Amino acid sequence: MWFSLTVLLLASCCLADVTGEMMKQTASRFGSFRSRRMIGGSLAPHVPWQAMIYLSDSVLDGGYAGGALISDRWILTAGRNLFVRKTRQDTQGKDPEIPKVYLGISGRVEAVESKQVAVQKIVLHPGFQNHTDWENDLALIQLKEPVVMSDKVTPIPLPERNQDPRGAGIITGWGWGTQFAFVSSLKHLVLPPADHAVCKRHYGDELTVAVDDNMFCTGPAEFQHNVCFGDSGGALVFQDDDTKDIYAAGILSYDKPCSNKPYGVYMKISAYLPWIHSVIRGDTERSADLRSDVMSKLSSW
Repeated sequence: MWFSLTVLLLASCCLADVTGEMMKQTASRFGSFRSRRMIGGSLAPHVPWQAMIYLSDSVLDGGYAGGALISDRWILTAGRNLFVRKTRQDTQGKDPEIPKVYLGISGRVEAVESKQVAVQKIVLHPGFQNHTDWENDLALIQLKEPVVMSDKVTPIPLPERNQDPRGAGIITGWGWGTQFAFVSSLKHLVLPPADHAVCKRHYGDELTVAVDDNMFCTGPAEFQHNVCFGDSGGALVFQDDDTKDIYAAGILSYDKPCSNKPYGVYMKISAYLPWIHSVIRGDTERSADLRSDVMSKLSSW
């Protein structure tokens, strides 16, 4: 009991401190324009829920991307991050790669064995890439051992069912910068929401992405900074205006805006809560029917 309370208090403090620090850094005008002029964002403080999902240093061999620690044994990321070739044509019928996963790091140089956590299994969303490259683009990674919570490693809460994002959100990642390569240190952006209907119309004629109601979009940040290749899987984090709760509202899927397209597209976590909870609980195909049957019997008695 006391351990659980301590972890909750630690998580609350860490999340509030990190989010506040990123907001202050973004608002600051100090520092050279060159240090800020990155497609994928500006330098970020340590972000304890950030995971690195690593297949290779080379984008041609899968590259590396982001993920979000959501409990002591589960990481949520974009399903496409677990394949070398990421289009629907290339992934259908194939098993995802088992990545190296690193926690508690802010830079590629820190991705060493002592920061690596072993993977138990990967669970792709059952509707992953059913019709488009970006549909249901989510995967859960189960770790072999629970991670030890600290100021370096702390999960990000999930939203409540009715907790849709309002205002600007913060995303962190190692996506491509102005040199068209992964950046060495974690960057962040504060991104404004985009009108869903406008975003949907914008991508309506593209064969690779169709924005549906399980997604939402953000526009570019100041100076047209935007997410880019390699930022996918990162959590877009918000603070609730009323409760002040900090939570992850979306997982970045469409990471191709860079400096050419206006809208990043995210899987809306609130739309996937039933699936996420069922996987984390360890449900089988019969679990729902079994629960219903037991509830029916209890009610009848």
